[in-house]
Amino acid sequence: MMMRDGARVAAAIPIKEWQVSERPRERLVQSGPANLTTGELLGLILGSGTRVGSGPLSAVQVGRFLLSRFGSIKAVAQLDVRQLMQIDGLGAAKAAQLVAAFEIGRRVEADPGQDRIRISGPDDIARIFVPAMRDLRQEEFRVVFLNTASIITGVHTISMGGLAVSIVEPRAVFHHAILANAASLICVHNHPSGNPEPSAQDVSVTKRLSEAGSLMGIPVNDHIIIAGTSHTSMALLGLLNG
Repeated sequence: MMMRDGARVAAAIPIKEWQVSERPRERLVQSGPANLTTGELLGLILGSGTRVGSGPLSAVQVGRFLLSRFGSIKAVAQLDVRQLMQIDGLGAAKAAQLVAAFEIGRRVEADPGQDRIRISGPDDIARIFVPAMRDLRQEEFRVVFLNTASIITGVHTISMGGLAVSIVEPRAVFHHAILANAASLICVHNHPSGNPEPSAQDVSVTKRLSEAGSLMGIPVNDHIIIAGTSHTSMALLGLLNG
């Protein structure tokens, strides 16, 4: 008999041949998702099994294999499609299913719903962007556009892969700000290293953007650094003008 996580598993038995009381989909319908293990939930996302290493594995066993290999669901959620595709038995389709599911989870956590979001301080930005950016494995620089009531009217990703001064050009930032009819803006970028302290380059980029914003009449209200679940406000540190 196929058992749940942590128990003995017969590798060659597909889920459809399990006892009905042990099948994850049926148990989810009957008892809800909270009663399933993480491996079983991953198996439901994957949908079907595959061949990993020396033999076939059910979808749930593939989920358990991923958890065992990477140590935690958080570590699995941080993998991108190419990294998942390098795992024996995971092709593009299954890798894409996993990445899509984790991204949906992040967006649900970050989504404010139908309410118009008024920004009154760094914590308001963090509530939205920490879930969306904490697991990114490369730096991204985003700009949040606000109207005169400090309500978010749009967000644009300016660069991915680094915060070089040559990449984050004021011209690009304020081009999109003008298109969004922004009254002001807030910059947000992440530190994959987990260190929330602004670097010298962060300060330099922020100073250039702040100076350009003053000239354009579209002030830079803050630059928020996301580092894991923590965040730093350069405005509170007095670094908006270098």
